Amino acid sequence: MAERVSFPSSTGPMLAGSIDLPEGPVRGWGVFSHGFTLGKNSPAASRICKQLASDGIGMLRFDALGLGESEGDWGDGSFTHKVDDIIEACKFMTERGTPADILIGHSFGGAAVLAAARQAPGVRAVVTVGAPIDPVHVEHQYDACLEQVFAEGSGQWMVGGRTLTLKRAFVEDVRAAHLHDKIKALKMPLLILHSPTDNTVGIENASAIFRTARHPRSFVSLEGSEHLLTGPGQAHRAGRIIGAWADAYLGER
Repeated sequence: MAERVSFPSSTGPMLAGSIDLPEGPVRGWGVFSHGFTLGKNSPAASRICKQLASDGIGMLRFDALGLGESEGDWGDGSFTHKVDDIIEACKFMTERGTPADILIGHSFGGAAVLAAARQAPGVRAVVTVGAPIDPVHVEHQYDACLEQVFAEGSGQWMVGGRTLTLKRAFVEDVRAAHLHDKIKALKMPLLILHSPTDNTVGIENASAIFRTARHPRSFVSLEGSEHLLTGPGQAHRAGRIIGAWADAYLGER
């Protein structure tokens, strides 16, 4: 069962979310950050969160600025905004009396949770799924319109059958984001999930994150999965792995 919620973003527009509620005894709570332009109902987000809810961990997943049911313009966002909105999501969970124990991010959202974790209230453990170590990795998705963006300040970008406005400030913000120091200073348990056959974000990204992070750190190979985890059972398997790993970081505070 999911509860529809909304909360203010770091810049004002309201963000739409769903909280997948535990089906039995509550083990803990968490927040999930979806991939670049995917949304809260993408297979990785919805299936992992539902699996965790069935395992007793309630999960908030929400649409980023201007995506899905959230207000605002996607073009007014940036990597910094995504990080700040994850922090706002954790504040929302704390205010409703269900502080997030665990922070999970898929792909670009995985990079964002690494940057947000230290400032996110309540968070005690972090999980990345198919995450790049460098947020600028997403630039290959919109490189065809970069010339227009830098010449005119913005450009139109077609993705998933819709047109998004890519702004120069967005591109520059992503290029300026560096995670090395944040990963090194994380000081939280970190689980890295990645497929060795991920053709979107290569497995070398998981290796680099693992080498940069300090213990306690864990890596689990999602053998046979593709980046979006759309194959049968792929996202559910990731959810089961996360649920088992999180045992040590849930419960009494």
